[in-house]
Parts: sequence; C-alpha cells; structure tokens
Amino acid sequence: MDQLTHFINGEFTAASARTAPVYNPATGQQTAEVSLASVAETENAIAVAKEAFTSWSAVTPLNRSRILFKFKTILEARRDELAAAITKEHGKVYEDACGEITRGLEVVEFACGIPQLLKGDFTEQVGRDIDAYSTSQPLGVVAGITPFNFPAMVPMWMWPIAIATGNTFILKPSEKDPSATFLVAEWLKEAGLPDGVFNIVNGDKESVDVLLTHTDIEAVSFVGSTPIAEYIYSTASKHCKRVQALGGAKNHLIVMPDADLDGAVNALMGAAYGSAGERCMAISVAVAVGDIGDALVEKLAEKTRQLKVGNGVNHRLDMGPLVTKEHLAKVKGYVDLGVEEGATLVVDGREHTVEGHEDGYFMNGCLFDNVSTDMRIYQEEIFGPVLCVVRVPDYATAAKMINDHEYGNGTSIYTRSGSIARKFAHDIQVGMVGVNVPIPVPMAFHAFGGWKRSLFGSNHVHGEEGVRFYTKRKAVTIRWPGDGLAAEFNMPTMK
Repeated sequence: MDQLTHFINGEFTAASARTAPVYNPATGQQTAEVSLASVAETENAIAVAKEAFTSWSAVTPLNRSRILFKFKTILEARRDELAAAITKEHGKVYEDACGEITRGLEVVEFACGIPQLLKGDFTEQVGRDIDAYSTSQPLGVVAGITPFNFPAMVPMWMWPIAIATGNTFILKPSEKDPSATFLVAEWLKEAGLPDGVFNIVNGDKESVDVLLTHTDIEAVSFVGSTPIAEYIYSTASKHCKRVQALGGAKNHLIVMPDADLDGAVNALMGAAYGSAGERCMAISVAVAVGDIGDALVEKLAEKTRQLKVGNGVNHRLDMGPLVTKEHLAKVKGYVDLGVEEGATLVVDGREHTVEGHEDGYFMNGCLFDNVSTDMRIYQEEIFGPVLCVVRVPDYATAAKMINDHEYGNGTSIYTRSGSIARKFAHDIQVGMVGVNVPIPVPMAFHAFGGWKRSLFGSNHVHGEEGVRFYTKRKAVTIRWPGDGLAAEFNMPTMK
C-alpha cells in the first residue's frame, strides 16, 4: 500500500503519526495511506518556504517563467500519467480528467507571460525635478487549500501565478485524492524549481488552522463548501491575511421557449451529470420557462436513463463513481429527501451497480420534476448527479428566482433572443454567466469567481485578479539632491 507523506524542501518526508485512508472509488478498495500533518510539521513547511522566499523572490520574472515553460512541456508529455492518478483516486472518467488538466494548464500558460503583467508605471516630472513610479512585489509565503473534485486543476489556479510572481507556496490538497499533486511537485523540481518554493502538506483541520493563523503566511486561497469557505475567510482575515475563499453553488440554466431544445438538453446532460455532478460549476437546476417543461423533461429523462456509468479508466463513459462511500450516502439521502418533499422523481439512479465493481461508490443520474423553491433539494448544494427541474411562467420569474438564491456562482440561459440574452447577462446577480454555454468557466486570462455566498474575499482566482492577489503595490517618489531645498511643514504638493 502506498504511503503518501508530505513534499517539503524538495523531498518526501517521513510518515506522520496520524494517517487517513485513500480509496479507489470505483472498487471501494483502499489503495494508500496519507499522512496528516501535525502543527510542528506544518510549521516546518512554513519555515522552509520562508527561507526559500529570500532567494526565489530575487530571481528575475523572466527566469521564473522559463521554469514554468519547462514544467508545461513535461506536463504535456505526461498528461496521461496525471489523468490516471486523478481517475484512480477521484473516480472521474479519463476524458474528464484530461479536460481538467487542460484547464489547469491554461493557467500555467498564462503564468508564463506574467513578466508582462508585473511591469510598473512611471511618470517623469510628476513635480519639479521629481519622478514617480510604481511596482508590484511578491507577498512572501502563501498557501492554497484545495478540494477533492479537481485535484490537479484547482491547485493550478493558484500556485503557477503565486510562484511566477515571486512567492513561495504551500499546498494543502484534499486528503481524499492527494496523489496527483505529488506528480506535479516532482515535475516542478525536474523543471528546475528550487527546493522550498513549492511544498505539499497533507492534513486536516489541524494543519489548516496553522496555515490560517501563522504569522509567516501572507495569503490563503481556498476552494470548497460555503461553510468552510466562511470559516477560512473569517479566521485568516482575523489574522491579517489576504483571503480568496470560493464556496458553494446552486447553478441554474434557464431554458426559454424559443431555445434550441436538443441543444439545451445536451448541454444540461453534460453540465449536470459530468464528473458525477461533483463540480462547483455543475448545473443542478434547469428552469423551464413557459410551455417548454413537458418536452424538456421528456428528453432529459430519456437521455438520463441512457447514461453510461462505470470505472473511469474505461474510455467513452459518461460518469464514474462518487468520491467516497460517505458522499454517496449523502447524495442518496438528498434524493430520499426530494421524494419526501413532494418533488416528482422521474429517473431514479440510486440503486445502480456496475458489474465487477459491486463495492464501488456508484449511482446513476437522478432527475426531479416539479421542484419548488422551498424544497431543500433546490436550496442546498447536493454535489452529485441530481438535476432538478423547476417550472416557471416567464423569464422575469426565472431571473428573480436566481437572484433571490443565496449562491451566485454560475448560471446560463438558452435562447435565440438577443434581447433576452443581453438582459439576462446584465441583470443577473451571479459571477459567471453563460449564453447558450452550459458551464461558463472563464479562460485563464479572465477571472473565476462567484457572487454572494459563493465567494468570500474581494479577489477572484487566476487572470489579472490572481496577479493582484499575490502581489503588493509599491509607489516610489524620487527627487535627487539639489540646491535651495528648505524644510516644508505643509502637506507636500507637487509644483
């Protein structure tokens, strides 16, 4: 059985006193044991990163980028190895794992060009014989706390920009599927990244609390559920750290009466059931406007019953298992609740088994109709392959329903009307909006982030927002000594 420890100062450490099991969700079998860092082990990683910061921040931006270029080449050549590690521990199908890697790689590519974004501003003769300029400098040691559902991509939303801007980084990945991050660490070292710049500390709340409170951590990035995001934000902010904490979601897709129905159905299938619904950008609510509801539900039901579910290592599947036995039970519990609340369970995938994988954490897609906004299956994030259809009479009701929800992560509309689409994009109170696009995840050079209780903190992740988050601005005003300078007791002004 594999022993997964920590990666600190360029090498793997000895096992910790506390450990947790890691499972293959397709088989239900334990495959590894992951160390859970103590306070002392986490503090050691911080000390190593702090020491490395002195030399790493002095490396020129261009040379930092060259290391990322080398890493990019390695990652492209070994994509299949990383995808296999993701599928083995998370369970998502191989093609989806490859897509995750590609979206993470886009941020690496963006970070390779960061020297352009680190340029400052210069004003000559801002005052008589006075020049002024501004520059961006790294913060120091920064930390990333990442979720199980994207073990490669979400860390790559953080660390490439952090280290390209001159910071050193400590990653606390999910203890459910940590192996992918170890491959990344090894490949970064192979690309020439100095020891101590990128470190991995596996653990639970004990190590997380150290990262949130330690005086040498300057910033914390987080992606996960809203209750934990709120805890991360409040705790780290209280200890004077920058925080970007992305929380939960309940993403809606409005289907207007004039929509391309087949296109909307196909979009909903992939967005609701891809990765077994374990995505913060998954569409979990379809809003049927007007008289389109019957046809929409009929077509969704037919396709949901045809989903191909199995071990993600096999190609051309639609969906793999859920990540853990406990999470499977939680999602099935939400389906039970929806039935109790009075929603119509059109397709019931709770008791799905995969031949030869009877101990795996599988269920098939579930489809609810006649869901109302007072039901918990509408209000709460299920994070599984469960799609709820809500019927409304008109666009205004649909838009108000979305705006009234506590989450504001992502949303989409399917329509042929440019007028409605424009109104939707302008009026909707959600951070990421799609028009005839089911999962509106921005490219790496734009920022990713929601509104309301889907984001705590003022900065979204990656793009120029990421550069601003991981740097601090410095303004410098210069006057060289000259004749006739007298003491000035008034507020300085430029003359």
